[in-house]
Amino acid sequence: MRISGINIPDNKRIEIALTYLYGIGRTLSQKILTGTGIDWNKRAKDLTPDEVNKISSFMEKNYKVEGELRQIIKQNINLLKDLQSYRGMRHSRRLPVRGQRTKTNSRTVRGNVRKTAGSGKRKTELK
Repeated sequence: MRISGINIPDNKRIEIALTYLYGIGRTLSQKILTGTGIDWNKRAKDLTPDEVNKISSFMEKNYKVEGELRQIIKQNINLLKDLQSYRGMRHSRRLPVRGQRTKTNSRTVRGNVRKTAGSGKRKTELK
């Protein structure tokens, strides 16, 4: 089954399966299912095509998901960079943006750079 161009797993409950879409978490999937009147505990494979159309049309009207949401987020980041705000500069330098420390623990943003080498104790060479 496909919604918004993404394959949704068949064997999971529809409440969980909707979270595979970018921009939809548990609470938003529950709101979508409540708005369309579909049971949360139903499996994704048990949905009728009519129910799938209901879900997709409800999401298109009320929420931004997948490509559209990614595009908006990218535009917001580019705006911060163009304004040369502090957050924008952090984005452009590929450093943590939200006040995290950088002396340690910023490897995920910087790309897992490891500059330290062991304990600093040289191993004796074999003769």
